[in-house]
Amino acid sequence: MTRPGTDARKCRLLSLIPVAAATPLPYLSPMKFLDEAKVYVRSGDGGNGCVAFRREKFIEFGGPSGGNGGRGGDVVIEAVSGLNTLIDYRYQQHFKAQKGENGMGKDRHGAGGKPVVLKVPVGTQVFDEDRETLIHDFTRLGEKFVLAEGGNGGFGNAHFKSATNRAPRNANPGQPGEERWIWLRLKLIADAGLVGLPNAGKSTFLAAVSAARPKIADYPFTTLHPQLGVVNAQGREFVLADIPGLIEGAHDGAGLGDRFLGHIERCRVLLHLVDATSEHAGKAYKTVRHELEAYGGELADKIEIVALNKIDAVDAEGLKKQKERLKRAAKKTPLLLSGATGAGVKEALRVLADVIGEEPVTDKAKDNAKSLADAAPWDETGATPQS
Repeated sequence: MTRPGTDARKCRLLSLIPVAAATPLPYLSPMKFLDEAKVYVRSGDGGNGCVAFRREKFIEFGGPSGGNGGRGGDVVIEAVSGLNTLIDYRYQQHFKAQKGENGMGKDRHGAGGKPVVLKVPVGTQVFDEDRETLIHDFTRLGEKFVLAEGGNGGFGNAHFKSATNRAPRNANPGQPGEERWIWLRLKLIADAGLVGLPNAGKSTFLAAVSAARPKIADYPFTTLHPQLGVVNAQGREFVLADIPGLIEGAHDGAGLGDRFLGHIERCRVLLHLVDATSEHAGKAYKTVRHELEAYGGELADKIEIVALNKIDAVDAEGLKKQKERLKRAAKKTPLLLSGATGAGVKEALRVLADVIGEEPVTDKAKDNAKSLADAAPWDETGATPQS
């Protein structure tokens, strides 16, 4: 027989048991893409020299025995593998190296301070606080650069002993370290870049030729961050970068702006996709070309392959008209392709492979792109389209 009130007591006990929250755990959320960060760095101060004298028994003339101070730690930046974003510097912006230890008696020198190492992905550029002065450009894996040197340690009084100064009572203080604000700017390393207006089919093309899985939808500004994919064409591999679409006035901040164009500055060739279903293919081409020229960075001078995309979505007469418009605007015969059906895709890849040549930019670029294909998709940067 169940005693009265037992069910009520069970309900109260069950209510005290903690229940897991319905929100996802932080480490399960997708990694955010961050290509620019402001960081404060300071190297370590040098340790002070010591004033001391020997006082051992039975030693009549002990003399000075003050040791030197240790050197302060450096601030070092290193390009490492396994990183594709600067997201780590969103949560920590201040980095300070360790101070050198002071010298001590009995001729004991202070230990040097430990350096602090900032790890960045390959392709990162370091700018001064004015955001214009380039300090260093990391283009090779394992490359290191000393950004701020630690201060030298001060001399102890044993250093100043001489034939005429047998008992010096002075020592040097350690030199202060260096401090500065810097900007880290990431430019993804790729062999070829995709450019075009929003909804021109760039993400569809990248998904069709590589293992990348970018977001694909039938509305503009689907891609809010750069995407990388490894393409295999004619037995050769190269890295293809998909850049968010440009609109008229992007260099003035319209839409997503031109902040992502820096990621294709290192590309050898650009594949310019124009939507065959657009109102006027020639005007669409000129819009993007104007933004490339306004951005600078020698983007307008790069080798450009023009292609008319989505040819499966228009009839033969409309395709012919759009092709002629694009040919007049680009002053070259465009390729015809469809990322959805695969028509003309192999021809476009062959042309890209011939321009890139036998050797791609770096093997590191392939590793980055392959790791992105296997990892969770990047989250958007928070940028919102502007009118």
